Amino acid sequence: MRKGIFCTLLFIVCSLFSSVILKAQDDYKYEIGGMAGTSFYMGDANKTKLYRNPGLSAGIIFRYNKDLRWSVKNNFVIGHVSGNTEHSGNKFPFDQQSSFSRMFYELGSQIEFNFFNYSDNFGYLGTKRLTPYVFTGIGITFGSGKKTFLDANLPMGVGVKYKMKDRLNIGFEFSFRKLFSDSFDVTEKSGNFDLDSPYKIKGSLFKNNDWYSLTMITITWDFGARVCPCLNSD
Repeated sequence: MRKGIFCTLLFIVCSLFSSVILKAQDDYKYEIGGMAGTSFYMGDANKTKLYRNPGLSAGIIFRYNKDLRWSVKNNFVIGHVSGNTEHSGNKFPFDQQSSFSRMFYELGSQIEFNFFNYSDNFGYLGTKRLTPYVFTGIGITFGSGKKTFLDANLPMGVGVKYKMKDRLNIGFEFSFRKLFSDSFDVTEKSGNFDLDSPYKIKGSLFKNNDWYSLTMITITWDFGARVCPCLNSD
């Protein structure tokens, strides 16, 4: 009888001790937060200059951390871009000029790869509180204006993030969004000269298409506990 009671108590103590260990080694599976920064356009009205006519941009982030290296990030971004051919350095037919200004809205998803195991726990796994990362994915961009714009985009970027404390992350990222058409810089419904194929040369996947870029500071908050990766391996 006493032996049975002792075994029961030992089992309860061990269970409580295991719970404490698991809780102490919890990491977080999800992040939510925001980002803000600048956006600029590259296309017929700006072929080579970074940060020409920069606009403001902001958005929200939801990130799923599959493990310490791989994450899936979803974002919604609102931004502004503009351009003017007078300062583009391009020579257009009959010296015609054009300018544009528009708000854009992006919904996208990216896969991120951290160069280091990213966490403030699990030192035996070589984790770091600071890591650079690269990302790519797919998105949809809508542009406002009298002539609206809707197209897929291909994001390509780099970033760095730092875990300031248990749940708080701060980051910085720079990316280009490749579009698959040449009318991002066309906001007016007009038969006159515009920047949709101004040389009347048909574009292709890698030619005569517009781009835009985002430079963002991010702040996210962790939630959704998960068990330490080492405890999942059998």
